[in-house]
Amino acid sequence: MNKNFTILFFLLIGYSVSAQSSGPKYIREAHASFESGKYFEAIDKCQAAFTKLGSKGSLKQKGDMAFRIAESYRLLERYESANEWLDVCVELKYFDVNPDIYFFKGEALRKMGDFGKAEKSYSEFKKISDGARAEEVDIALKSCEEYKFYDMMEPEINYEVKCETKVNRKEFDMSPTFSDKKGLKIYFSSSREESYGSGRDPITGEKYMDIYVAEFDKNGDPTNVKSIDEDGIVNTSESEGTLCFDKKFKKMYFTRCPNKEKMMLGCDIWTVDLVDGEFTNPVKLKLKSDPTISVGHPCLTTDGTKLIFASDMQSSGADESFGGRDLWYISYDKKSKSWDSIPKNMGAQYNTKGNELFPSIGKGGEFFFASDGHKGIGGLDIFMCTPGEDNNVWGAPKNMGYPINSPSNDYAITSRGKKGYFTSERRLNNDQYAPDVWSYSVPPNLYDVKVIVHEFGNKNERIAEANVSFNGDDDSDWSGETNELGTTIKYDVKNGKQRYINEDVTYSINAMKEGYLQNPNATKITTVGLKESQSFIVEIELVPIVEEIRTPEVRYPLNEWSFINDETCMSTDSLDFLYNLLSTHPYITIDLFSHTDSRSSANYNQVLSENRAKAVYKFLVEEKGIDARRIQPIGKGESEPAMWTDANGQLIELTERFINKFRSSDKAKFEKLHQINRRTTARITSQDFDPNTAPPANPEWMEFKPLR
Repeated sequence: MNKNFTILFFLLIGYSVSAQSSGPKYIREAHASFESGKYFEAIDKCQAAFTKLGSKGSLKQKGDMAFRIAESYRLLERYESANEWLDVCVELKYFDVNPDIYFFKGEALRKMGDFGKAEKSYSEFKKISDGARAEEVDIALKSCEEYKFYDMMEPEINYEVKCETKVNRKEFDMSPTFSDKKGLKIYFSSSREESYGSGRDPITGEKYMDIYVAEFDKNGDPTNVKSIDEDGIVNTSESEGTLCFDKKFKKMYFTRCPNKEKMMLGCDIWTVDLVDGEFTNPVKLKLKSDPTISVGHPCLTTDGTKLIFASDMQSSGADESFGGRDLWYISYDKKSKSWDSIPKNMGAQYNTKGNELFPSIGKGGEFFFASDGHKGIGGLDIFMCTPGEDNNVWGAPKNMGYPINSPSNDYAITSRGKKGYFTSERRLNNDQYAPDVWSYSVPPNLYDVKVIVHEFGNKNERIAEANVSFNGDDDSDWSGETNELGTTIKYDVKNGKQRYINEDVTYSINAMKEGYLQNPNATKITTVGLKESQSFIVEIELVPIVEEIRTPEVRYPLNEWSFINDETCMSTDSLDFLYNLLSTHPYITIDLFSHTDSRSSANYNQVLSENRAKAVYKFLVEEKGIDARRIQPIGKGESEPAMWTDANGQLIELTERFINKFRSSDKAKFEKLHQINRRTTARITSQDFDPNTAPPANPEWMEFKPLR
C-alpha cells in the first residue's frame, strides 16, 4: 500500500522506496520525490521539470507534472497554490487522463471555505468518474450543501475558541494533551527549531517532531514552554508525538515514527514511566505483525482496560479494515497484566472508508475522534460520542460543529468538559494553513434572580419593605428588601465580575415582614444541570396576621351543604386556597367559619352554616389529608353580615335591611349582595401547632345535623 500520506496524518507516516519512472533524469527525480512523500522537495523538482518540458512535452506529461505539484501543495495544506495548479491541469485537459483533479480541486476549495465552487468541482468529477469515489463524493456534496453558508453559521454550543499564539511557533504545533490532574499543563508535538537532532523531514522541510510541555498560570497564560525531555529517552532524532496518560499520570503512551531512508517502517506506540518527574523504561508495544504498518494516536480509556489507536492495518484476526485509517483497540488482561496481542476494529459506527484518527477520552467519559469519512465541514472534523451506561460503550458520533470545526482540518482534542485544547489548521489572519494548538472554553451560563413578595392568595397585593434572604448550598448568602412595588432588584453581578447566582448551586429563598406569618418553607431555585443562561423570577406569598381570612367563592345548592362543582363555579378549586395555606404553614391552626345570607329563619341558617363549615372541614381532612386537630368548624348563621365597599368607596355592612332596598329596583345587585354574605372565612388561632401534644379533634365535627 502507498504509505505517503500528508503531514496531517503525521505520526502515522512511513517512508517508501522511491518509485522509478522512465524519461529524462529531471522527470525521474521529480517523480521519485513525490512518490516517496517528500512533498516539500517535490514542489521545486516538479516545477523545474514542468518548466523544462515547455513546449516539447506532451499535454499528458505536463498535466502529470502539474498534478504532482498541485498534490504536493494540497498535501502540505497550501490550498490556494494547489487550486491554482489544479486549474492548470484543467486547462491542459488532464481530467481526461485523471478525473481525480476535479475531486481534489473540490477538496482544496472546501478547505478554503468556498463550498459553492467545491460543490461544482465535486459534481463535475461525478459526471466523468464512472462511479469512482461515489461514497466520498456524496458525503462531500451533502457537506457542501449543509455548510454552504459557513461564514453565517451560528455555534451549536457557545464555544469560545482561541489560537494559543503564546504556545505556537511558525512551525507545526499539534496534538495537545492534558498532562496533570489540575488541567494546568499540556503536552503537545512541535517541529520547532530546538527539536532534538539535526535532521529535517523531507515532507515538510521542518525538523522532526518532539514533545513539548506548556504550563498555564491562573489567568490562562502559558509559561515555561519547553521540551519534556532532553536526555533522548522520549524525544529522539525520530518523530514523537500524539500521546495519552493513565489516570494517575504515571505512565505515558506516545507515538514514535522512524525516519530511516529507503526503509518501509511504520509508526509504533511506546510507553514510558514517569517517576519523580523523570522518564524511564521506554517500551515499544507489540501491536502489529508487519513493520510497514503504522499504529499511533494512543487513547487509554478511563478505567485503563482498553487502548484505542489509529492504524492503516487492513486486517487483524477476524476483523477487517473499513478503508483508510481506522480506529482499533486492544484490551488489558488484569490476570496476566498484559495487553492482547490481536487488535480489534472499533466497527462501522465509528470507522468509514475515509480516515478516523486522533481518539481521546474526555473528563466526563466522552469519546472523541477526528474523521474525514463522516459528514463534516471540511477535511478532518472532530466528532464526539456520549458515554453509555456500560463502561467503554459510547453512542453514535456527532459532529462538534462550528467553531470547534472549520473547513480546514481540526483534530486531536483534549477535553475537561467546559475547557480544553485541540489542533486546527484554519488560517490565522493571512498565514498559511498549518497545524496550531487552539483552546476552547464554554463561557459560564449567566443567571440572575428577582423576587416578588405578595399576600397569600392575592398577587395584586404586593408587600413593600419585606426582607428577602438567599442561601446557597455553596455557603453563599445575602439579603435584600423589596421596593414599593413589592420586588427586589435583579440580583446578577456583584463586586465587578462576581455573580450572585452561580453554576451548579441550589439556593433557598425566603421572605419575612412584621405583621405576616413567618414562611416555614423556603422557595428553592437551582442551576444544577442547566445548559443555558436563565433569569429566575420567584414569587413568595406571605400570610397577613388579620382577624379574618376570606377564601375565594364557594357555592352550595339551595338549603344544602354539598359543593357546586360545574361550569358556574368549581368550589373545591376555591377551597384549595385553604389547603395551600395549611400545607405551606404546617404549624398554624385555624377556626373555620361559614356564613349564610339572611333569608330563612335564624335557627335554620345557624344549622345550615354549621353543616357547611363541617363540609369544608371534612374536605380538608378526608380528601386533602390535613390534620383534623388543626381546624375547628364553626357556623355563624346570618349573625355577622359582611362588609362591602360601594362605588363611592363607602364601607357598608350588608344587613338584611340594606340589601332589601334592591329587592325590586335591582334584582341582580340584590342577589349579588346576598351572595357576598354567603361566605367561608378563617382566622388563625395559633402558630405553634404540635402534633405530639395537640388534643384530639371533636368527633361531632364529622357529623351533619338535620335541617328543620
